[in-house]
Amino acid sequence: MKKRTWAGLLILGFLLLIGTLFFEGDLPSAAVDNKYSNENSRFLTLANGTRLHYRDQGNPDGVPVVLIHGAMASLHTWEGWVSALAADYRLITLDLPAHGLTGAAPAGAKDPYGSESFTRAIHALTESLGLSSFVLGGNSMGGGATWRYALSFPDRVSAMILVDAVPPNRDWGKTPVTDEQNTAEHKTPPVGFSLLRQSWFRAIARYFDPGLLIEQGLRSAYNDSPVVNEALVNRYYELMMREGTRGAILARSGNWNAAPVDLSSLTQPTLVMWGAQDSVIPVSVAYQFKANLPNNCTIIYQDLGHIPMEEAPSRTAADVSEFLAHHFGQQTQAWRPIQTCLE
Repeated sequence: MKKRTWAGLLILGFLLLIGTLFFEGDLPSAAVDNKYSNENSRFLTLANGTRLHYRDQGNPDGVPVVLIHGAMASLHTWEGWVSALAADYRLITLDLPAHGLTGAAPAGAKDPYGSESFTRAIHALTESLGLSSFVLGGNSMGGGATWRYALSFPDRVSAMILVDAVPPNRDWGKTPVTDEQNTAEHKTPPVGFSLLRQSWFRAIARYFDPGLLIEQGLRSAYNDSPVVNEALVNRYYELMMREGTRGAILARSGNWNAAPVDLSSLTQPTLVMWGAQDSVIPVSVAYQFKANLPNNCTIIYQDLGHIPMEEAPSRTAADVSEFLAHHFGQQTQAWRPIQTCLE
């Protein structure tokens, strides 16, 4: 037998061994749904047949606030804010297509996971709830979904909340900041995000157990926060392993930085919130949002990472409450700057 044939067989055998050791099948959707839904869970069927999971909580008479999670996350990421703000505001959270209990779109659905699909999902849900005007906020990828939706439907978005948000331009992440602003030590970013950019990894990731990558990614993104416990890791793992979701995440196009986008038309009051220790999207991006949004309040948390609303829910929710009260409360005094905003 030729040497090349032997080499090919050895490589094939090695790949089969690795596959056997690291292969992990999907979890039944019914079991995952039962564990991660609750009495507030609702479902809306979108035009393309996708079953959208959402929750509508808090004060039904309060200003509606719609919150969008980041990549690989779910609506559970906002539960700390929901608890803190529910007495005064109506909090609406949802699982985007390819995430959480929304999961995969039906076979044959057109553009089921790209940025336009997120805009359509947000629009369909808010229309179904009868919301003509609302505050829209998001973390990371959900922050990108927020400003994209606001560009498409500016009259419907009364204010924005951008939490460590995906930027509209590639160069924003390369903008230098001063030593005083750049307090973060060198951080190792989530390895999974880097691997997902590689076509070879995407080709095999549908079949491999992502457990180790998920745990490393969470510890990096959450700045080694103590909130990264077994329950949190299990939540991310089990929702990602829900039947069809791994494949949906790998199929998601989501090219958020394809071309420069001008945000100067977004004149809504905007709260920009950022963890200075963010290992995913550098704090320099926060200062670019500050420079490019005409009407913003920017807050930098020196000790927090990429998920401030879970790392410090009470502190960050208090700033959100101050921002919302400032713009939507019954103000009897003259306009005043919000105390926590950067000058």
